[in-house]
Amino acid sequence: MIVDSIENRPYVRRMIATPGEPHLSVSVPESFHEQTDEELTENDIKRMDADDQAIQTILLGLPADVYAAVDSCETAKEIWERVRQMMKGLYIGEQEKKAKLFNEWEKFTSTDRESIESYYHCLMQLMNDLKRNKHFPENITANLKFLNNLQPEWKIHVTIVHQTKNLHEADFT
Repeated sequence: MIVDSIENRPYVRRMIATPGEPHLSVSVPESFHEQTDEELTENDIKRMDADDQAIQTILLGLPADVYAAVDSCETAKEIWERVRQMMKGLYIGEQEKKAKLFNEWEKFTSTDRESIESYYHCLMQLMNDLKRNKHFPENITANLKFLNNLQPEWKIHVTIVHQTKNLHEADFT
């Protein structure tokens, strides 16, 4: 019943007709009132309890920032839909972040007259961002990125490293 409450609308109390009294000297028309607790069936009560339980279950699992965005919602379905929309946005944000990091990785190179320390520091920051976001370039990829983008004055050293090191196993990062 909880899932039903989330997927569908919650139980809404029905309007009950009270017959009018047309035979009086001043006729009283038919009127309506909201279903009272006494008029609820056992099944109606179970559905209302499931609605409350669904709301509580969803709210208990939310981080504070998400809770703040849904605490004005009145139904489990409303909360669920808003959370789902927020999660879609989060997923899109993660995709954008991943694309940005890979783009930075692809374009990464040293700049003219940049010191090797500065270049290495920038590469390590990028590697750290990649690892923090659970993207781990293979050793050889990171090593080649480092070596092949050094300034020309380091070319002799790059050649020596290529000839003497196993770039699959070495870890320059």
